[in-house]
Amino acid sequence: MFPEANKGYSYEDCKATADWLLAQTDVRPTVGIVCGSGLGGLADMLKDQVAFNYKDIPNFPQSTVHGHAGRLVFGTLKGRPCVCMQGRFHLYEGYPIHKITLPIRIFKLIGVETVMLTNAAGGLNQDFKVGDIMIIKDHLNMPGFAGINPLSGPNDERFGVRFPCMSDAYDRELQQMAMDVGQELGYGDFLKEGIYCVLGGPSFETIAESRMLHKLGVDAVGMSTVPEAIIARHCGMRVFALSLITNHAVMDYDSEEKANHEEVLQTGKQRAEQLERLVSTMVTKIEHNNNYV
Repeated sequence: MFPEANKGYSYEDCKATADWLLAQTDVRPTVGIVCGSGLGGLADMLKDQVAFNYKDIPNFPQSTVHGHAGRLVFGTLKGRPCVCMQGRFHLYEGYPIHKITLPIRIFKLIGVETVMLTNAAGGLNQDFKVGDIMIIKDHLNMPGFAGINPLSGPNDERFGVRFPCMSDAYDRELQQMAMDVGQELGYGDFLKEGIYCVLGGPSFETIAESRMLHKLGVDAVGMSTVPEAIIARHCGMRVFALSLITNHAVMDYDSEEKANHEEVLQTGKQRAEQLERLVSTMVTKIEHNNNYV
């Protein structure tokens, strides 16, 4: 169905898309932001916007999920040049993993140095509440255990090494910055940190699956972000990621609770303003001092 499923995209393919975008806008972003379900308002914060529908960008896939607008937005955030994906791509949409992560390589080729990933996730940590924001400190890549990795296939050294390290996948300085900024903004009560697990979706987890992941030390579970983080690190970019806890994963057979996508979008709407303020404040600090201490 997808002839490119095992081939991936060549450096030349990515370069052609990057060059096309750079020819359409004068913005030269150093920060790239990916908006998760219901979190597209981050892109709306950008000033002097130049926006492209995904369908108009050469080689780009198209977002099919409600809550994902499907636009790539260039602009400035408090004076800092940024690019924002208003909607991302997922395995469950039927895309091969190379296509899901293509935009991250495009980010690299247009000059992005720091990638900020956001997602909506189900909380497994019993101390987490709906509406908490979790800074991701590490991940568990379940599709990767089955050989579904965005780096499978031939490696192009122009992007990165064949066997990239992942023990430093999420930038520790940026995690600390987020904690500091969160405290300054008065978000201490709902800002957490933890381990994120990606599953293929689109079905939500069974009770047995949630219990297993909880036993493995997972704090939140979702259907995105990890492939993008892997590609960003492979390309040498710094990665910061956070999850908005939009629902509790059900782990009790007596529970009447059921996970649903509408709940996810509703929670995103309620907490979006604070999340946007956290990310935008961080962007100004990253740009002022790329080695934040």
